[in-house]
Amino acid sequence: MKSRGLFFLLIALIVLGANLAAAQDTVELRIAWYDDGNEGLVLQDLLDRYMADNPNVKVVVDTIPYPDLDKTLQPQVETGNAPDMARVTDVSRYKGYYLDMTPYMSDPEAWAATWPEAILNWMRTDASDTGLYGFMTQATVTGPFINRTLFEQAGVDIPAGDSTWEEWVDAAQQVAEAVSSPDNVVYAVAIDRSGHRVWGPALSMGAKFFERDADGNPVMDDKGNVIFTADSPGFRAAAQMILDWHTNGLTPAEVWVSAGGQYASGRDLFTNGQLVLFMSGSWQVGALASTIGDLFDWEAIPNPSGEGGSTGMPGGAALMAFKDTDHPEEVTKLMEWLSSAEVHQEFVERALFLTYHKTLTEQGVDYQTDVPSAKKSLDVFLAEIPKLSDDAWVLQTARNSFALNIGIRERLTQAITGELTLDEAIERIQQDVDEQRASS
Repeated sequence: MKSRGLFFLLIALIVLGANLAAAQDTVELRIAWYDDGNEGLVLQDLLDRYMADNPNVKVVVDTIPYPDLDKTLQPQVETGNAPDMARVTDVSRYKGYYLDMTPYMSDPEAWAATWPEAILNWMRTDASDTGLYGFMTQATVTGPFINRTLFEQAGVDIPAGDSTWEEWVDAAQQVAEAVSSPDNVVYAVAIDRSGHRVWGPALSMGAKFFERDADGNPVMDDKGNVIFTADSPGFRAAAQMILDWHTNGLTPAEVWVSAGGQYASGRDLFTNGQLVLFMSGSWQVGALASTIGDLFDWEAIPNPSGEGGSTGMPGGAALMAFKDTDHPEEVTKLMEWLSSAEVHQEFVERALFLTYHKTLTEQGVDYQTDVPSAKKSLDVFLAEIPKLSDDAWVLQTARNSFALNIGIRERLTQAITGELTLDEAIERIQQDVDEQRASS
């Protein structure tokens, strides 16, 4: 009996040891993530499959509200406690902290060839840098949406051709006045509380945020920072337009005035049928499709035209690897899998995202939605990409442009609330970008 007991004890110890060894061999990878729509659910579905095929890897997704993303991530990165990967929009902010995956990749040349060189350079520190640090989970283009049903109910014609912002907002105002009631106030227009969202209209209205040298390149300082200027007639016109929207009650105050010092969007007002024209971007399509359903007809429209043409802003969200990771090989393997044509195709088709992936842009993407408004809107945004101005790409990829973004957001809010005049707001924006450039 004693020998049998020892035998079973030995078996138990062997099993326990095996389980402990297996637990010790499991690699945990963490991803800092934010959601615009359903993409987090799609990602988790894909990761569950990956973990099933790679039982030694556990991937944990930490979802952070977008307004808190950089406030949470930046101190982690700067103190050496970055997650293994993070989904970011301000790609330039963390340059120097990313993991160069090149030594761990199965075929770095083929991987690099999958993405536009401009996108890869956006992630690099300078012209001599050839590292591969991440990939774009989505491409984005800023632009407006309209509630077509409200136009039809009001009997107002939808502007056609190269219509200006003034023409679109005038039409939206006519619609809002026709359909509003004491019990249901409908606003004409709203724009996301974001300097980035203001850039597109401002560029279309002729804004010049920087000068170019004789070779056509942006003028930079000796640190490689673009020398931004806040004061130009085009930017003044765009800023004054947004101020007038608030003064005249065309836009809901809560988007810019009551946002608590952070990014805010008019999406909820739009999905509730309380907004005629909503200036945001392509990343909203998935959320609009799932939230609105068949309540009303909506669609994206081309960016209004002006002295600077018709342009939105390029952009997107990138999944980046951080060099603090203890598991560079496992991180790289997961990144290669997520960015492969087959997996990335499923992600963008289900999340209703645009993509920069060359294979997919060449063969096309079959978006998985039965909402006609969503498919039509994605086609509109795809047509906007070739129209994006060269200045828009510079603004998006310059490493010090986020100071201009935040400066416009904060100082324009102060002008809206009457804390600053427009002249004072522009002066403060200039101070913001100059101080950031001097300290970088």
